[in-house]
Amino acid sequence: MNTTTREQTHLWQAPALGDVEMLHAQYVQQRFAPHVHEGYVFTVIESGAQRFWHRGSEHLAPVGSMVLINPDELHTGAKAHEAGWRYRGFYPEHERVTGVLDELELGHGGMPRFRDSVIHDAGLASAFSQLHQLSESSASALQQQTVWRQAVLALVQRHGRLADLSAPGREPRAVARARELLETHLADPPSLELLAAAVNLSPFHFARVFRQATGMPPHAWLKQRRLVRARELLKEGQPPATVAFSLGFADQSHLNRQFKQAYGITPGAYRLACFAA
Repeated sequence: MNTTTREQTHLWQAPALGDVEMLHAQYVQQRFAPHVHEGYVFTVIESGAQRFWHRGSEHLAPVGSMVLINPDELHTGAKAHEAGWRYRGFYPEHERVTGVLDELELGHGGMPRFRDSVIHDAGLASAFSQLHQLSESSASALQQQTVWRQAVLALVQRHGRLADLSAPGREPRAVARARELLETHLADPPSLELLAAAVNLSPFHFARVFRQATGMPPHAWLKQRRLVRARELLKEGQPPATVAFSLGFADQSHLNRQFKQAYGITPGAYRLACFAA
């Protein structure tokens, strides 16, 4: 039997929750390349098991566990069971999480960070799984919004800590400037030598400082930013071919491969999901 036929994905946005992206997926052969998300990743493992690299080490997420990834944290993903793994995933922007805390005057301008990559909390996993199913079945906004607030509050109280929003930006000015240059030249980025010269550092020292500050060398950071920007353009309705050209991918096939390796879905399918009724 061809195991790839058992792979299924259902991606949608939850209007009741401010268009939080939701993914219900079954993967067997899929291997996620190192990638980041601008927002959080909360997933509930429904069957099988997942293994992934995160924060410098390998982790195992068995059935019933939850995976927690903070914004901009590099991670991978692959099966840890011969049958693969099935999960329900939430991909909220950080404002969707801090907004819940702000309503209760608990956030104080901070952004929650989660220490553990994998948690074993049956009650919380059940709450998030229930919420995911409510969204997938188009339950009332009132019910979804109520369960969302309860689940997020419990998640932060049990497993999170508040970190100042400015903390991720504590980096050398040279790195901040280099990130700006790369961000504005995604399709035609400057060379390492030009980047280093622009911030008055030697290429070797610049590359070292950049990696210390971001966790990635400049070329890897550029790749992640291209993929994040590709999601934004696809969400705006631009066709994959146009997105590939505008961001400096060799061609649409190049975009398709990298996008699928990072997000488990093709750019075309992602674009359709963003405009599905």
